[in-house]
Amino acid sequence: MSRLTRKSTKTAGSAPGTLIHVGEKKTDRVHLSMMHYAGAELIEQSLDGIETALPRLKPGATTWINIDGIHDVTLIEQIGRLFHIHPLTLEDILNTTMRPKDEAFDEYLFVVLKMVRYDATDCLITAEQISLILGENVLLSFQEAAGDVFEPVRERIRKGKGRIRTAGCDYLAYALLDAIVDHYYVILEKLGERLEALEESIDEDADAGMREEIHDIRRELIYLRKQVWPLREVVAHLLKGDNPFIGETTGMFLRDVYDHTIQAIDTIESFRDTLSSLQDLYLSTISNRMNEVMKVLTIIATIFIPISFIAGVYGMNFSHMPELGWRWGYLTVWLVIIAVVVAMLLFFKRKKWL
Repeated sequence: MSRLTRKSTKTAGSAPGTLIHVGEKKTDRVHLSMMHYAGAELIEQSLDGIETALPRLKPGATTWINIDGIHDVTLIEQIGRLFHIHPLTLEDILNTTMRPKDEAFDEYLFVVLKMVRYDATDCLITAEQISLILGENVLLSFQEAAGDVFEPVRERIRKGKGRIRTAGCDYLAYALLDAIVDHYYVILEKLGERLEALEESIDEDADAGMREEIHDIRRELIYLRKQVWPLREVVAHLLKGDNPFIGETTGMFLRDVYDHTIQAIDTIESFRDTLSSLQDLYLSTISNRMNEVMKVLTIIATIFIPISFIAGVYGMNFSHMPELGWRWGYLTVWLVIIAVVVAMLLFFKRKKWL
């Protein structure tokens, strides 16, 4: 199935808030983990059930609950009841085809993001939907499968580096958002390396395989742009300042994320322009090579025109031709042919056609 369009498994006409998982089941078992911290205190553990995390929720502390695997509709419904999450939000969490967005409710802030990865084996970009529920003292993150780009954030929490242990849930949400945006640059670096290698290959010797490489890179850029472009609107909306879940201090850091997002989008557009230039260069190189081949073939055909004329004259079946009975006639014809060929080559070279 195409990555640009996904088939929905939701029944047309179903009631709003109907909980149905839409997308690919990427893990067999749902895994819940928690990081709870307040100053020097840190508790990190896996959870057997979501209800075991409730006693940790208290003012002045930050609790980050991560859910790997969103195909378990019953579990998502249970989380919704315990944390008072609106059914429409739960529906969006289960729908992995959602466009990045943010929505503010009375008790929480809901954010949908796209986390991208690069498969070096198949040279493909893959995207995974990340949903964040930001409450007063708790942050819920929903992932399609285990594995993410948040490990540097977890290490900062474990080691107590920076302000993350004391800045609250909104700063944690910023840190996760920043980790996702920073990883976009890793993908862009990989695509940039492919573009540089492609440019060098075209300069050295263009072949038919490069056209396929150009189309592959263009497809990846279109896919990446689809994941990154809406994020600009999300961060801009979070920066408006009227959001009770985002503090003023965290808003300053979000401006930096906004700048990085704009820069990533500009880089994608720059790569698209570069790719168009490389396609023009490829077509020009192929055309020039064809012109060179046609020039050589034309020169060869032109050289053979007078030779064919001489051979045609002496191939006529007339009994009385002056040179037919001459002893040196055959040799003379060859000397004339060689002289004509040499004269034509010198003429072509003088005209710089060779």
